[in-house]
Amino acid sequence: MPVTDLIIQRGVGVFESIRTYGGRTFAASRHLDRLAESAKQCGMRAEKIIEMLPSIIKDGVAHPSAPKPEMLIKPFVTGGKINQHGVFPEPDFFVIFEELHTLNDSNTQAGIELEPNFMERPLPRIKTTSYVAGLIALRGGSENVFEALYCPNGEITESMASNFFLCLDGTIITAPLDRVLRGVTRDIVLTLARENGFKIEERCPRWNELALAQEAFITGSLKEVLPVIRIGRQIIGGGNPGPVAKHLHRLFMENINRWIDK
Repeated sequence: MPVTDLIIQRGVGVFESIRTYGGRTFAASRHLDRLAESAKQCGMRAEKIIEMLPSIIKDGVAHPSAPKPEMLIKPFVTGGKINQHGVFPEPDFFVIFEELHTLNDSNTQAGIELEPNFMERPLPRIKTTSYVAGLIALRGGSENVFEALYCPNGEITESMASNFFLCLDGTIITAPLDRVLRGVTRDIVLTLARENGFKIEERCPRWNELALAQEAFITGSLKEVLPVIRIGRQIIGGGNPGPVAKHLHRLFMENINRWIDK
C-alpha cells in the first residue's frame, strides 16, 4: 500500500469485519453489501473490487496458512491516489485474515463499562476507518472502559464500534437506522427478538432514561450480545447483566446456522 494512497493521506477508507464460526464465514454477503454501500457513499467507484471480494475471501479462508481455529476477515477499500472533487475513480483494496480473539469471561459474564462521548459519530451510516472521535473519548474513562458511547444532545445513538440497546419497562429501545450504522448483528438480534415476542422501539434512547433502565447491551460481530452495566458514573440495572441480554445471546447462538455461509 503506497503512502500516497488517500487512506493514509486523508483517511479515505472503508472496511468490514467478518468472523467465522466453525471455519465458515458468518453473514458475509450482508457485510459485503454494507461495504459496497459505504464505498458508494464515500464516492469510491469500487464495483469491480466488491465483485472480486467473495472469491478472495473464500480462497483466503480455505488457504492452508489461514489462522486457526477461527479468524477475522477485514476487507478494506481505500481512496486510491486520485481525488476528483470528492470522487475516487481508482480505489484500491486489501484483505486482512487474522486470528479471532474472542472476549474474555469477565466481559461476557460480568458486563462492560462504556464512556459517554457527547457528540454525534461522524458519518454514522458509513463504516469508515476513522475511529479517532471515539478513541479520544476513552481518555476520560477508567481503564475498565470497553468503548465510547455517542450521546449527542441528550440522546444515545451507538457506541464506537457497536450498536446500543436499552431495556426500559418491557421494551427494547435502539436508535433508528437514519442515525446509526446498520449493524449486521443488530439486524439479526432484532429479528430474533421480534420472533420471540419482545417489544421493540426504534428511537434514540434518552440520556435521562439510563437511571430508569432495567438493563443495556451492545451488539457486534465480535461482541455478539454483550451486557452493559455502567455508562460513565451511571450504574445500569444494579450493576449486573440482565435477563434480556442473556436470553437474546442464547437465541443468537441457537440460531446462528441461519446466517452461517454454506
